[in-house]
Amino acid sequence: MQETAIENPYGLGALIANGDIVARAILLILLIMSLLTWFIMITKFFDQRRQRKQGIEAEREFWTSTSLTEALNKLKGTSNPFRALAETGKQAYEYHETNKTRLSGAINTSDWITESLNRTADTVSSRMQSGLPVLASVGATAPFIGLLGTVIGIYHALIAIGVAGQASIDKVAGPVGEALIMTAIGLAVAVPAVLGYNILLRRNKGVQERVSHFTHELHAYLLSGAKMGLGMDKGPAPVGKPPAPAAAAR
Repeated sequence: MQETAIENPYGLGALIANGDIVARAILLILLIMSLLTWFIMITKFFDQRRQRKQGIEAEREFWTSTSLTEALNKLKGTSNPFRALAETGKQAYEYHETNKTRLSGAINTSDWITESLNRTADTVSSRMQSGLPVLASVGATAPFIGLLGTVIGIYHALIAIGVAGQASIDKVAGPVGEALIMTAIGLAVAVPAVLGYNILLRRNKGVQERVSHFTHELHAYLLSGAKMGLGMDKGPAPVGKPPAPAAAAR
């Protein structure tokens, strides 16, 4: 005997079709927050993977070049943070050397390069953090937006009971079902946002450590012409001839 499928009159479809403007607005807000969350998580994941690859390439190829110009050419990509740091360091060194007579009395070479590299490193760090506050905001607010829908659903249930004069199941089921759906959707939006925020934050930390190490090694190289023996990977720093000093590369 074939069973007849019973359509749920209190499901999400019914909520969208029969819900008032407030319920639909809440659903729209949660939908936008969910789409924004997944867009940020996917784009940031690929950005972090690209930056991690650029960090590995910088550690492997930059310090084995024969000149600073050759080293810079090996760092591909317009949004490569390691190339931006190398260009900043080179420009800062050359500018200070060119204007040494005027600047030496006010600031030495080390401080000048440090300030220049720190500004670029701060910009890089800010770009890495972009999008994460949105995920944190979604994770914190989505449950409360769903709760707002829950409160409105319960309010409608109480009105239906008051108008009918009795707490019959057909008067209560629809509004209560609407309330529960709103709660579930709010949680469904918030949980991925919180998990994505924590995962991306952890991955960001790894990339920022590479940027920090590269910044310190570049600073030491520009001043001394030698690379610090602190590689990102375990074991000794890569063996190879470092690029020529910035002054010689001009």
